[in-house]
Amino acid sequence: MSATTAAVVSTREMPRGERLRTDPTYQAFWLLRIGFTLAPILFGADKFADLMTNWDKYLAPWVNNIVPGTAHHAMYGVGIIEIAAGLAVLVKPRLGGYLVAAWLLGIIVNLVSIGGYDDIALRDFCLLLAALTLTRLAKAFPGEDLLGRR
Repeated sequence: MSATTAAVVSTREMPRGERLRTDPTYQAFWLLRIGFTLAPILFGADKFADLMTNWDKYLAPWVNNIVPGTAHHAMYGVGIIEIAAGLAVLVKPRLGGYLVAAWLLGIIVNLVSIGGYDDIALRDFCLLLAALTLTRLAKAFPGEDLLGRR
């Protein structure tokens, strides 16, 4: 057994509060889990309010042409998907992390195809890597799913 594996196994016996104070891997898992729960829920909710920005401008014309309704209506659907992804991370981070990563990949493709948003696409690529990191960390803490293990 490697030193890292032994450390993870030994910290599993600790109460959650103690693990949060002492285990950097557990801290990283929870920081990413909180971030990838709150951000998609807040961004998704804002698709209905447009307080942060006018989200319609981020929808590529080719995507707008294949979805029914207007870009504004499409953003309502985007908002619902983002809220669902955030809730999935909260409840089952191993699944939710993959869902968020896939969603971010779609956003990246959309933004790159518009042009002029490469900075946001690069940021979202880094977020995609972080979402995949959350998924990997979640495998080390299978008992942290809110709906049971696996």
